[in-house]
Amino acid sequence: MRKLSIITLGVSNLERSIRFYEVALKLKRVHYESDSIAFFDLDGPRLALFSKVALAEDAGVSPEGYGFSGITLAQNVGSSAAVTELLQRAVKSGGTLVKPGQLVFWGGFSGYFADPDGHLWEIACDSDTYSKEQAGS
Repeated sequence: MRKLSIITLGVSNLERSIRFYEVALKLKRVHYESDSIAFFDLDGPRLALFSKVALAEDAGVSPEGYGFSGITLAQNVGSSAAVTELLQRAVKSGGTLVKPGQLVFWGGFSGYFADPDGHLWEIACDSDTYSKEQAGS
């Protein structure tokens, strides 16, 4: 299997989304000569933000989609406190808290936010990290 290179999110307002990802997730924007698309370094694949209408047109589908898309993005962090802090920063930056940070069935700690266009992000720390935090309390 080949390496995933780009994850493109269709957005309704490119400038608002760029600000959100720079502030909420502290992503570093990659220089690219275009006003219609923005790229961010994810230390692997790049995250691209592109007009939802233009992205749908490029794919040959309708831009009118509603509800859960069947995909979430996730970022693992080093502690339950970091989960909570990132969720709060996302909300302060224009996102929506979907599920507060909490102990989850697989033993870790996670929560979800939606970006300004409703794309879901899970922020989590793994079960080993969470178990060590609880043992130290």
